[in-house]
Amino acid sequence: MSGLVVIIIGAFIVCLLCGLPVVIAMAAGAIIPSFVGMAGATNFSALVRSIFGSAENTTLIAIPLFILAGNIMSEGQIAKKLYDVFAYFVGNKTGGLPCAAVMTCLFYGAISGSAPATAAAVGGMTFPLLVRLGYEKNFVAALIATAGGLGVIIPPSIPFVLYSSSTNVSLGDMFTAGFLPGFLMGFLLMAYCVIYCRKPGRENKEMLSKHYSELHKMGLRKVFLDGIWALLSPIIVLGGIYAGIFTPTEAACASVVYSLVVSIFVYKSIRLKDLPRIMAVSIKGLAPICLILPLATAFGRVLVMLKAPAALSEFIATYFNSRPLVLFAVLVIFFILGMFIDTAPAIVVMAPILLPTMQMLGVNLIHFGVIMTVCLAIGCVTPPFGVNLFVTSSISKVPPMTIGKKSFGMIGVFTIALLIITYVPAICTIFL
Repeated sequence: MSGLVVIIIGAFIVCLLCGLPVVIAMAAGAIIPSFVGMAGATNFSALVRSIFGSAENTTLIAIPLFILAGNIMSEGQIAKKLYDVFAYFVGNKTGGLPCAAVMTCLFYGAISGSAPATAAAVGGMTFPLLVRLGYEKNFVAALIATAGGLGVIIPPSIPFVLYSSSTNVSLGDMFTAGFLPGFLMGFLLMAYCVIYCRKPGRENKEMLSKHYSELHKMGLRKVFLDGIWALLSPIIVLGGIYAGIFTPTEAACASVVYSLVVSIFVYKSIRLKDLPRIMAVSIKGLAPICLILPLATAFGRVLVMLKAPAALSEFIATYFNSRPLVLFAVLVIFFILGMFIDTAPAIVVMAPILLPTMQMLGVNLIHFGVIMTVCLAIGCVTPPFGVNLFVTSSISKVPPMTIGKKSFGMIGVFTIALLIITYVPAICTIFL
């Protein structure tokens, strides 16, 4: 049986190395046992049943709704309103405007729940502005790609929804646990921006001063009133969850309604005739997840039938004799995994497999979920296949590998934050 596990995982890896989509790789791993006559193996009809059966989980309804809300607010110029508010207060400081971009990613992540969506929405607005004001375009592209990863840490987070669905861990607790880690990562990234911009020649003080003066001519009242509706969005959605007014799934619905009202009637940046196009874009973003979830479930089920989780727990218990070492091994695994696989399949496949091991070691499962998500958030910007590299490249016209190389210092900052989050669990659990 252990040999079959190796064959299945080997087939999965070979498919990925050959450039096949993740869904094909998982389908191949799920079907192989049926060809070798394994009792209870997943056949094609079982895969089809799994596709429809996975839709019965009501928690997953939050995913398309958060994607739709994020796209509505992207079209509605919510990111620009947020950015102007932050730039008004820090635009005259060293590294102030890059820090404002990071703050905008933090707040926009609390709207979209997605790293690529955050990078696309904030980058589409801030990249041309920052380059026009004299910042090096490679630095700006790397900053947006890295800061976009905050979109999966700050709740509401789509990876948190997937983790909760895969492990039956409370989604509300996952959202609560994500706050401090997200702000820690954002704070360290802003500190990096300040240190980076202190070197002479990296900021055009004259152009920045002119831009800051133009922004201040609008007055605090106008800037704040213009941005208050954008600032209220995450407060209303997350406040409603923590106050017990609605569930996370209902909060996703409230996010869509709020974003529509603000974009159509307040900012008037979206017209009713734009909605079909926005919904079509949202459906395209959701479609890969709809394919990945059932196939990942089937793939994971096959590995459970082959007792892969038990074998993994036994291997870890044999070769790693302490919790810190086990957690470090998990960090390395997910750090590497994030370079090649998107967040959704990585969580859905690996979380159930590693869960018994974490329970055996007494690791808090909410803390473990945050660790996984942070690792994969770093993977979003890690070469060679970090998705945010390609999203930002399409905006900046800078090659993905060039962005990746420029991101190394920022990835190092995120790695420091990851180690703190891993070995200081209270950062995740203090409010639980």
